[in-house]
Amino acid sequence: MAAEKSKLEGLRIERHRDAEEETGSRLWLVLVVLAIALGLGLWFFLGRSQGKPVKVAAVHARPAGVAGTVLNASGYVTARRAATVSSKITGKVSEVLIEEGMAVQSGQVLARLDDATSQRQHALAVAQLDSARRSLTENEVRLKQAKLSQERAHRLAAQGISTQADADAADAEASSFAARLDLGRQEVVVAERQLAARQQDLDDTIIRAPFTGVAVTKDAQPGEMISPVSAGGGFTRTGICTLVDMTSLEIDVDVNESYIGRVKPGQKAQAVLDAYPDWTIPAHVITTIPTADRQKATVKVRVAFEQLDPRILPDMGVKVAFLSDEPAGAPGAGGPAVPTAKPEIVIPKSAVRQENGKDVVFVLATGGNHVERRAVRLGPGQGDQAIVISGLTESDRVVIEGPTDLKDGDPVKIQE
Repeated sequence: MAAEKSKLEGLRIERHRDAEEETGSRLWLVLVVLAIALGLGLWFFLGRSQGKPVKVAAVHARPAGVAGTVLNASGYVTARRAATVSSKITGKVSEVLIEEGMAVQSGQVLARLDDATSQRQHALAVAQLDSARRSLTENEVRLKQAKLSQERAHRLAAQGISTQADADAADAEASSFAARLDLGRQEVVVAERQLAARQQDLDDTIIRAPFTGVAVTKDAQPGEMISPVSAGGGFTRTGICTLVDMTSLEIDVDVNESYIGRVKPGQKAQAVLDAYPDWTIPAHVITTIPTADRQKATVKVRVAFEQLDPRILPDMGVKVAFLSDEPAGAPGAGGPAVPTAKPEIVIPKSAVRQENGKDVVFVLATGGNHVERRAVRLGPGQGDQAIVISGLTESDRVVIEGPTDLKDGDPVKIQE
Protein backbone atom coordinates (compact mmCIF):
# COMPACT_ATOMS: atom_id res chain seq x y z
CA MET A 1 0.00 0.00 0.00
CA ALA A 2 2.76 2.36 0.80
CA ALA A 3 4.39 1.71 -2.53
CA GLU A 4 1.22 2.37 -4.44
CA LYS A 5 0.65 5.61 -2.51
CA SER A 6 4.13 6.73 -3.38
CA LYS A 7 3.51 6.07 -7.05
CA LEU A 8 0.25 8.07 -6.94
CA GLU A 9 1.99 11.03 -5.29
CA GLY A 10 4.63 10.94 -8.06
CA LEU A 11 1.89 11.35 -10.66
CA ARG A 12 0.39 14.45 -8.91
CA ILE A 13 0.62 17.76 -10.89
CA GLU A 14 2.19 20.65 -8.95
CA ARG A 15 -0.09 23.52 -9.91
CA HIS A 16 1.72 26.20 -7.87
CA ARG A 17 4.96 25.62 -9.80
CA ASP A 18 3.18 25.95 -13.17
CA ALA A 19 1.56 29.19 -11.96
CA GLU A 20 4.91 30.62 -10.96
CA GLU A 21 6.41 29.74 -14.33
CA GLU A 22 3.42 31.32 -16.16
CA THR A 23 3.70 34.49 -14.05
CA GLY A 24 7.41 34.73 -14.82
CA SER A 25 6.77 34.36 -18.58
CA ARG A 26 4.19 37.13 -18.52
CA LEU A 27 6.55 39.43 -16.60
CA TRP A 28 9.28 38.88 -19.15
CA LEU A 29 6.81 39.57 -21.98
CA VAL A 30 5.77 42.87 -20.36
CA LEU A 31 9.39 43.87 -19.88
CA VAL A 32 10.18 43.11 -23.52
CA VAL A 33 7.19 45.16 -24.71
CA LEU A 34 8.19 48.10 -22.47
CA ALA A 35 11.76 47.94 -23.75
CA ILE A 36 10.56 47.98 -27.36
CA ALA A 37 8.21 50.90 -26.67
CA LEU A 38 10.99 52.79 -24.88
CA GLY A 39 13.33 52.18 -27.79
CA LEU A 40 10.75 53.35 -30.30
CA GLY A 41 10.11 56.46 -28.21
CA LEU A 42 13.79 57.29 -27.97
CA TRP A 43 14.23 56.69 -31.68
CA PHE A 44 11.26 58.93 -32.48
CA PHE A 45 12.44 61.66 -30.09
CA LEU A 46 16.01 61.60 -31.33
CA GLY A 47 14.85 61.47 -34.93
CA ARG A 48 12.65 64.49 -34.40
CA SER A 49 15.18 66.46 -32.38
CA GLN A 50 18.38 65.75 -34.28
CA GLY A 51 19.51 68.62 -36.44
CA LYS A 52 19.68 72.18 -35.16
CA PRO A 53 17.14 74.55 -36.75
CA VAL A 54 18.75 77.14 -39.02
CA LYS A 55 17.79 79.61 -41.72
CA VAL A 56 19.95 79.91 -44.80
CA ALA A 57 20.37 82.39 -47.66
CA ALA A 58 21.93 81.99 -51.07
CA VAL A 59 25.17 83.77 -51.86
CA HIS A 60 24.66 86.70 -54.23
CA ALA A 61 27.21 87.52 -56.94
CA ARG A 62 27.41 90.90 -58.64
CA PRO A 63 29.80 92.42 -61.18
CA ALA A 64 33.04 93.66 -59.70
CA GLY A 65 34.48 97.12 -60.11
CA VAL A 66 31.61 99.04 -58.53
CA ALA A 67 32.44 102.12 -56.54
CA GLY A 68 33.71 101.71 -53.02
CA THR A 69 31.74 102.80 -49.96
CA VAL A 70 32.84 106.01 -48.27
CA LEU A 71 30.01 106.30 -45.75
CA ASN A 72 27.10 104.29 -44.35
CA ALA A 73 24.01 105.90 -42.87
CA SER A 74 20.44 105.05 -41.90
CA GLY A 75 17.24 106.87 -42.76
CA TYR A 76 13.63 106.52 -43.79
CA VAL A 77 11.65 106.53 -47.00
CA THR A 78 9.64 109.74 -47.24
CA ALA A 79 7.13 111.15 -49.71
CA ARG A 80 8.04 114.54 -51.09
CA ARG A 81 4.38 115.06 -51.99
CA ALA A 82 1.88 114.01 -49.34
CA ALA A 83 -1.20 115.73 -47.93
CA THR A 84 -3.96 115.28 -45.43
CA VAL A 85 -6.99 116.06 -47.58
CA SER A 86 -9.60 118.12 -45.76
CA SER A 87 -12.56 120.32 -46.62
CA LYS A 88 -12.70 124.11 -47.00
CA ILE A 89 -15.82 124.36 -44.84
CA THR A 90 -17.13 122.84 -41.64
CA GLY A 91 -19.82 120.25 -42.26
CA LYS A 92 -21.13 116.76 -41.64
CA VAL A 93 -19.71 113.94 -43.74
CA SER A 94 -22.44 112.25 -45.75
CA GLU A 95 -20.34 109.93 -47.94
CA VAL A 96 -16.74 108.65 -48.07
CA LEU A 97 -15.71 107.08 -51.35
CA ILE A 98 -12.16 105.88 -50.63
CA GLU A 99 -10.45 103.14 -48.66
CA GLU A 100 -6.87 102.63 -47.52
CA GLY A 101 -4.60 101.57 -50.35
CA MET A 102 -6.89 102.90 -53.09
CA ALA A 103 -5.23 104.66 -56.00
CA VAL A 104 -6.93 107.94 -56.92
CA GLN A 105 -6.57 110.39 -59.77
CA SER A 106 -6.30 114.14 -59.54
CA GLY A 107 -9.79 115.67 -59.21
CA GLN A 108 -11.43 112.38 -58.20
CA VAL A 109 -14.23 112.71 -55.63
CA LEU A 110 -13.07 111.43 -52.25
CA ALA A 111 -16.01 112.39 -50.04
CA ARG A 112 -19.16 114.50 -49.87
CA LEU A 113 -20.55 116.67 -47.09
CA ASP A 114 -24.18 117.33 -46.23
CA ASP A 115 -25.25 119.97 -48.79
CA ALA A 116 -28.88 120.58 -47.78
CA THR A 117 -28.21 124.16 -46.58
CA SER A 118 -25.99 124.95 -49.55
CA GLN A 119 -28.63 123.68 -51.96
CA ARG A 120 -31.27 125.99 -50.46
CA GLN A 121 -28.94 128.99 -50.52
CA HIS A 122 -28.12 128.20 -54.12
CA ALA A 123 -31.80 128.02 -55.01
CA LEU A 124 -32.38 131.41 -53.29
CA ALA A 125 -29.53 132.96 -55.29
CA VAL A 126 -31.00 131.60 -58.53
CA ALA A 127 -34.39 133.15 -57.66
CA GLN A 128 -32.80 136.50 -56.82
CA LEU A 129 -30.96 136.56 -60.12
CA ASP A 130 -34.17 135.79 -62.01
CA SER A 131 -35.99 138.58 -60.16
CA ALA A 132 -33.21 141.08 -60.94
CA ARG A 133 -33.31 140.18 -64.63
CA ARG A 134 -37.12 140.59 -64.78
CA SER A 135 -36.88 143.98 -63.05
CA LEU A 136 -34.24 145.00 -65.59
CA THR A 137 -36.58 144.09 -68.46
CA GLU A 138 -39.35 146.18 -66.92
CA ASN A 139 -37.07 149.20 -66.59
CA GLU A 140 -35.98 148.84 -70.21
CA VAL A 141 -39.64 149.00 -71.34
CA ARG A 142 -40.38 152.00 -69.14
CA LEU A 143 -37.28 153.82 -70.36
CA LYS A 144 -38.38 153.29 -73.94
CA GLN A 145 -41.81 154.73 -73.13
CA ALA A 146 -40.23 157.68 -71.28
CA LYS A 147 -38.08 158.54 -74.29
CA LEU A 148 -41.16 158.59 -76.57
CA SER A 149 -42.94 160.91 -74.11
CA GLN A 150 -39.83 163.07 -73.98
CA GLU A 151 -39.74 163.51 -77.75
CA ARG A 152 -43.48 164.29 -77.88
CA ALA A 153 -43.20 166.89 -75.08
CA HIS A 154 -40.36 168.66 -76.90
CA ARG A 155 -42.35 168.82 -80.17
CA LEU A 156 -45.42 170.25 -78.44
CA ALA A 157 -43.30 172.79 -76.60
CA ALA A 158 -41.70 173.85 -79.86
CA GLN A 159 -45.16 174.32 -81.42
CA GLY A 160 -46.30 176.33 -78.37
CA ILE A 161 -48.96 173.79 -77.50
CA SER A 162 -47.33 172.78 -74.18
CA THR A 163 -45.09 174.62 -71.81
CA GLN A 164 -41.36 174.17 -71.28
CA ALA A 165 -42.13 172.76 -67.86
CA ASP A 166 -43.86 169.78 -69.46
CA ALA A 167 -40.76 169.18 -71.62
CA ASP A 168 -38.51 169.41 -68.55
CA ALA A 169 -40.70 166.92 -66.66
CA ALA A 170 -40.47 164.47 -69.57
CA ASP A 171 -36.65 164.84 -69.56
CA ALA A 172 -36.51 164.13 -65.83
CA GLU A 173 -38.69 161.04 -66.16
CA ALA A 174 -36.54 159.66 -69.00
CA SER A 175 -33.35 160.27 -66.99
CA SER A 176 -34.90 158.57 -63.96
CA PHE A 177 -35.74 155.42 -65.92
CA ALA A 178 -32.24 155.42 -67.44
CA ALA A 179 -30.75 155.53 -63.95
CA ARG A 180 -33.06 152.74 -62.81
CA LEU A 181 -31.95 150.72 -65.81
CA ASP A 182 -28.29 151.16 -64.86
CA LEU A 183 -29.13 150.18 -61.29
CA GLY A 184 -31.00 147.10 -62.54
CA ARG A 185 -27.99 146.05 -64.61
CA GLN A 186 -25.77 146.38 -61.53
CA GLU A 187 -28.25 144.39 -59.44
CA VAL A 188 -28.12 141.63 -62.06
CA VAL A 189 -24.31 141.58 -61.76
CA VAL A 190 -24.57 141.41 -57.95
CA ALA A 191 -27.10 138.58 -58.19
CA GLU A 192 -24.79 136.69 -60.56
CA ARG A 193 -21.91 137.12 -58.11
CA GLN A 194 -24.09 135.87 -55.26
CA LEU A 195 -25.09 132.84 -57.33
CA ALA A 196 -21.42 132.11 -58.07
CA ALA A 197 -20.65 132.32 -54.34
CA ARG A 198 -23.50 129.94 -53.50
CA GLN A 199 -22.32 127.62 -56.28
CA GLN A 200 -18.83 127.65 -54.75
CA ASP A 201 -20.31 126.79 -51.34
CA LEU A 202 -22.10 123.89 -53.00
CA ASP A 203 -18.92 122.75 -54.72
CA ASP A 204 -17.03 122.93 -51.43
CA THR A 205 -19.22 120.13 -50.07
CA ILE A 206 -17.50 117.83 -52.57
CA ILE A 207 -13.94 116.93 -51.54
CA ARG A 208 -11.65 116.02 -54.44
CA ALA A 209 -8.12 114.66 -54.70
CA PRO A 210 -5.59 117.49 -55.16
CA PHE A 211 -3.16 115.20 -57.03
CA THR A 212 -2.76 111.64 -58.23
CA GLY A 213 -1.64 109.25 -55.50
CA VAL A 214 -2.59 106.51 -53.06
CA ALA A 215 -4.75 106.90 -49.96
CA VAL A 216 -2.73 105.56 -47.04
CA THR A 217 -5.18 106.45 -44.26
CA LYS A 218 -8.94 106.93 -43.97
CA ASP A 219 -9.63 109.45 -41.23
CA ALA A 220 -13.38 110.12 -41.34
CA GLN A 221 -16.63 108.22 -41.56
CA PRO A 222 -20.16 109.25 -42.65
CA GLY A 223 -21.97 111.13 -39.90
CA GLU A 224 -18.86 112.75 -38.43
CA MET A 225 -18.20 116.46 -38.45
CA ILE A 226 -15.19 117.72 -40.38
CA SER A 227 -13.54 121.12 -40.28
CA PRO A 228 -10.46 122.72 -41.84
CA VAL A 229 -9.47 123.84 -38.33
CA SER A 230 -9.46 121.88 -35.10
CA ALA A 231 -12.75 122.60 -33.35
CA GLY A 232 -15.06 120.78 -31.02
CA GLY A 233 -12.35 118.75 -29.29
CA GLY A 234 -12.07 115.14 -30.41
CA PHE A 235 -15.50 115.11 -32.02
CA THR A 236 -14.47 117.04 -35.15
CA ARG A 237 -12.21 115.56 -37.79
CA THR A 238 -9.69 117.70 -39.63
CA GLY A 239 -9.16 115.43 -42.62
CA ILE A 240 -10.79 112.82 -44.82
CA CYS A 241 -7.66 110.87 -45.73
CA THR A 242 -3.91 111.08 -46.19
CA LEU A 243 -2.87 111.03 -49.84
CA VAL A 244 0.67 110.14 -50.93
CA ASP A 245 2.18 110.60 -54.36
CA MET A 246 4.15 107.36 -54.75
CA THR A 247 6.17 108.85 -57.59
CA SER A 248 7.72 111.34 -55.15
CA LEU A 249 9.28 108.80 -52.77
CA GLU A 250 12.84 109.49 -51.69
CA ILE A 251 15.11 108.89 -48.69
CA ASP A 252 15.85 111.24 -45.81
CA VAL A 253 19.16 110.36 -44.15
CA ASP A 254 20.73 111.95 -41.08
CA VAL A 255 24.50 112.04 -41.59
CA ASN A 256 26.87 112.84 -38.75
CA GLU A 257 28.21 116.31 -39.33
CA SER A 258 31.76 114.99 -38.93
CA TYR A 259 31.37 113.03 -42.17
CA ILE A 260 29.16 115.34 -44.21
CA GLY A 261 32.19 116.30 -46.31
CA ARG A 262 32.04 112.84 -47.88
CA VAL A 263 28.61 113.53 -49.38
CA LYS A 264 27.95 115.73 -52.40
CA PRO A 265 24.99 116.29 -54.79
CA GLY A 266 24.77 113.75 -57.58
CA GLN A 267 26.91 111.19 -55.73
CA LYS A 268 26.04 107.56 -56.40
CA ALA A 269 24.62 105.51 -53.54
CA GLN A 270 23.07 102.15 -52.78
CA ALA A 271 19.99 101.72 -50.61
CA VAL A 272 18.92 98.57 -48.77
CA LEU A 273 15.46 98.46 -47.21
CA ASP A 274 15.21 96.85 -43.78
CA ALA A 275 12.26 94.85 -45.10
CA TYR A 276 14.29 93.44 -48.03
CA PRO A 277 17.91 93.06 -46.84
CA ASP A 278 18.92 91.10 -49.96
CA TRP A 279 17.73 93.79 -52.38
CA THR A 280 20.18 96.56 -53.30
CA ILE A 281 18.56 99.62 -54.88
CA PRO A 282 20.64 102.08 -56.95
CA ALA A 283 20.27 105.68 -55.77
CA HIS A 284 21.95 109.07 -55.88
CA VAL A 285 22.21 112.13 -53.66
CA ILE A 286 19.76 114.93 -54.47
CA THR A 287 21.10 117.58 -52.13
CA THR A 288 22.32 118.30 -48.62
CA ILE A 289 19.98 120.43 -46.54
CA PRO A 290 22.05 123.49 -45.56
CA THR A 291 21.38 123.31 -41.83
CA ALA A 292 22.44 121.09 -38.95
CA ASP A 293 20.61 119.65 -35.95
CA ARG A 294 22.53 120.94 -32.94
CA GLN A 295 21.04 118.32 -30.62
CA LYS A 296 21.88 115.30 -32.79
CA ALA A 297 24.90 116.85 -34.55
CA THR A 298 23.60 115.61 -37.89
CA VAL A 299 22.86 117.05 -41.32
CA LYS A 300 19.91 115.85 -43.38
CA VAL A 301 20.63 114.48 -46.85
CA ARG A 302 18.01 113.81 -49.51
CA VAL A 303 18.62 110.68 -51.61
CA ALA A 304 16.63 109.72 -54.72
CA PHE A 305 15.90 106.21 -55.98
CA GLU A 306 17.13 105.54 -59.49
CA GLN A 307 13.96 103.54 -60.13
CA LEU A 308 10.85 103.20 -57.99
CA ASP A 309 9.25 99.88 -57.13
CA PRO A 310 5.86 98.97 -55.58
CA ARG A 311 7.72 97.34 -52.68
CA ILE A 312 9.06 100.74 -51.59
CA LEU A 313 6.63 102.27 -49.09
CA PRO A 314 6.64 105.52 -47.09
CA ASP A 315 8.30 105.46 -43.64
CA MET A 316 10.22 102.24 -44.34
CA GLY A 317 13.61 102.02 -42.68
CA VAL A 318 16.52 102.06 -45.11
CA LYS A 319 20.30 101.92 -44.95
CA VAL A 320 22.29 103.93 -47.49
CA ALA A 321 25.85 103.34 -48.61
CA PHE A 322 27.39 106.43 -50.21
CA LEU A 323 29.82 105.41 -52.96
CA SER A 324 33.01 107.03 -54.14
CA ASP A 325 33.66 107.94 -57.74
CA GLU A 326 36.57 105.49 -57.88
CA PRO A 327 36.24 101.69 -58.15
CA ALA A 328 36.47 99.64 -54.98
CA GLY A 329 40.07 99.00 -54.05
CA ALA A 330 41.36 102.11 -55.84
CA PRO A 331 43.40 104.62 -53.82
CA GLY A 332 41.09 106.73 -51.68
CA ALA A 333 38.10 104.43 -52.20
CA GLY A 334 38.45 102.96 -48.74
CA GLY A 335 38.81 99.31 -47.73
CA PRO A 336 41.14 96.63 -49.03
CA ALA A 337 41.67 96.02 -52.72
CA VAL A 338 38.92 93.94 -54.29
CA PRO A 339 39.68 91.82 -57.35
CA THR A 340 37.90 93.21 -60.40
CA ALA A 341 38.30 90.15 -62.63
CA LYS A 342 35.77 88.01 -60.78
CA PRO A 343 32.28 88.87 -59.54
CA GLU A 344 31.96 90.04 -55.97
CA ILE A 345 30.36 87.67 -53.48
CA VAL A 346 27.76 89.41 -51.31
CA ILE A 347 26.13 87.87 -48.23
CA PRO A 348 23.95 89.25 -45.41
CA LYS A 349 26.00 90.55 -42.50
CA SER A 350 23.90 88.36 -40.19
CA ALA A 351 25.71 85.33 -41.64
CA VAL A 352 29.12 86.52 -40.38
CA ARG A 353 30.27 85.36 -36.93
CA GLN A 354 33.32 86.25 -34.90
CA GLU A 355 35.57 83.48 -33.56
CA ASN A 356 38.92 84.38 -32.00
CA GLY A 357 38.91 87.70 -33.81
CA LYS A 358 38.31 86.12 -37.21
CA ASP A 359 35.30 86.30 -39.51
CA VAL A 360 33.66 82.91 -40.11
CA VAL A 361 30.46 81.69 -41.72
CA PHE A 362 28.66 78.37 -41.68
CA VAL A 363 27.95 76.95 -45.12
CA LEU A 364 25.32 74.34 -45.85
CA ALA A 365 27.23 71.22 -46.95
CA THR A 366 26.36 69.01 -49.90
CA GLY A 367 23.20 67.09 -49.06
CA GLY A 368 21.87 69.92 -46.89
CA ASN A 369 21.89 67.98 -43.60
CA HIS A 370 24.95 69.46 -41.90
CA VAL A 371 27.08 72.63 -41.96
CA GLU A 372 30.71 73.43 -42.57
CA ARG A 373 32.64 76.20 -40.84
CA ARG A 374 34.60 78.47 -43.14
CA ALA A 375 36.88 81.40 -42.46
CA VAL A 376 36.25 84.33 -44.81
CA ARG A 377 37.93 87.62 -45.66
CA LEU A 378 35.57 90.55 -45.97
CA GLY A 379 35.70 93.75 -47.96
CA PRO A 380 33.90 97.04 -47.21
CA GLY A 381 30.27 96.47 -46.26
CA GLN A 382 27.25 98.19 -47.75
CA GLY A 383 24.19 98.46 -45.55
CA ASP A 384 23.19 95.02 -44.26
CA GLN A 385 25.42 93.29 -46.79
CA ALA A 386 29.03 92.19 -46.61
CA ILE A 387 31.41 91.66 -49.53
CA VAL A 388 33.35 88.40 -49.28
CA ILE A 389 36.79 88.60 -50.84
CA SER A 390 37.66 84.94 -50.25
CA GLY A 391 36.20 81.84 -48.65
CA LEU A 392 32.92 81.42 -50.53
CA THR A 393 31.69 80.59 -54.01
CA GLU A 394 28.60 81.65 -55.92
CA SER A 395 26.89 78.28 -55.36
CA ASP A 396 27.17 78.32 -51.55
CA ARG A 397 24.34 78.83 -49.10
CA VAL A 398 25.15 80.40 -45.75
CA VAL A 399 23.44 80.23 -42.37
CA ILE A 400 21.89 83.59 -41.46
CA GLU A 401 20.00 82.45 -38.32
CA GLY A 402 20.90 79.57 -36.04
CA PRO A 403 22.05 78.56 -32.56
CA THR A 404 25.02 80.37 -31.09
CA ASP A 405 26.70 77.05 -30.27
CA LEU A 406 26.70 75.88 -33.90
CA LYS A 407 29.89 73.97 -34.73
CA ASP A 408 31.57 72.51 -37.78
CA GLY A 409 29.81 69.31 -38.88
CA ASP A 410 26.67 69.83 -36.78
CA PRO A 411 23.50 68.32 -38.31
CA VAL A 412 20.92 70.97 -39.15
CA LYS A 413 17.32 71.30 -40.22
CA ILE A 414 16.51 74.12 -42.61
CA GLN A 415 13.58 76.32 -41.60
CA GLU A 416 11.65 78.46 -44.05
